[in-house]
Amino acid sequence: MESQKFEAKAVQRHLRKSPRKVRLVADLVRGKRVDKAVKTLAFTKKGTAEDVSKVVRSAAANLRDRFEEERLDDDLLYIKEIYVDEGVTLKRIQPAPMGRAHRINKRSSHITVVVAKQQEETVTD
Repeated sequence: MESQKFEAKAVQRHLRKSPRKVRLVADLVRGKRVDKAVKTLAFTKKGTAEDVSKVVRSAAANLRDRFEEERLDDDLLYIKEIYVDEGVTLKRIQPAPMGRAHRINKRSSHITVVVAKQQEETVTD
C-alpha cells in the first residue's frame, strides 16, 4: 500500500511588507495546529497578522482539496513549515538638502506555508 504524504503548500508572493516584520508574526505560529494558529493571529496586533492568517488558511484548504476522501479538520492539521523570503525591492529617491538624494527601499516579501496532517500517536500500555 502506498504511503501518502498529507501535505499541502500555499505561497503569497510580492506582499508589500518588509520581510523582517512578517517574520515576527510567522515565528508566533510555527509548529502550531492550524486552528490555534488562526486564533492566535486573529488577536495579534501586528499589521501582517491578517496576511499570514490568509496564507495559513489557504494552505489548509489546499490540503482538503487535494485529499477530498479524507476528513481533515483544522484541529488535525499543523503548520509543518512557515518561512518568509525577501521579494523584490522597489528603489525610490527622496530629495535631500544641497541637491543630494537619499534612497528609500520599499521591500516586499514572499510567505510560504506547508501544512501537514498530524500522525496519530498510538499509546501502548
